[in-house]
Amino acid sequence: MTSRPNWDVYFMLQAEVAKLRSNCLTRHVGCVIVKENRQIATGYNGTPTGIINCFDGGCPRCLEREKGLIKSGDNLDRCLCTHAEANAIMQCALFGIGSTTTGSTLYSTFAPCLECSKMVISVGIKRVVSLASYPEDGTAILSQANVMMVMLKKEQVIPWISYLDNRMRSDSK
Repeated sequence: MTSRPNWDVYFMLQAEVAKLRSNCLTRHVGCVIVKENRQIATGYNGTPTGIINCFDGGCPRCLEREKGLIKSGDNLDRCLCTHAEANAIMQCALFGIGSTTTGSTLYSTFAPCLECSKMVISVGIKRVVSLASYPEDGTAILSQANVMMVMLKKEQVIPWISYLDNRMRSDSK
């Protein structure tokens, strides 16, 4: 490849890398927040710091979902995992860069849920780029708040993942 990925693809690739840290049993999600084409925060879904990882049985709701006892979307209030978008937004607050989110773009491998969409609106994020829809997303409230929602096609990202894989293989020879 002689071209470079456009900004949306580039930052979605960063979100794909972030989701590698997810410790949720049922869904892996990654997120980055970007201001003026500079990444300011990352997040992935999983149990909060200090809580036993989902992989290790930390979230009883996820264990029940994995066993088929709970359907996707049911009993979300019992889930101990924090969503990737919420983790990225909280990272901004934790490190004192909260005002930087005004006018920023959030990239997430899934469309934000209703709760995360409310956070997106509250911290002034103006654009959300997603790679996949989410059954209980907040698209309607984002639209009402004039937050631009962009859905990338996976076909835009997959060739770059393949390219990276090929580069890593050839660099290791």
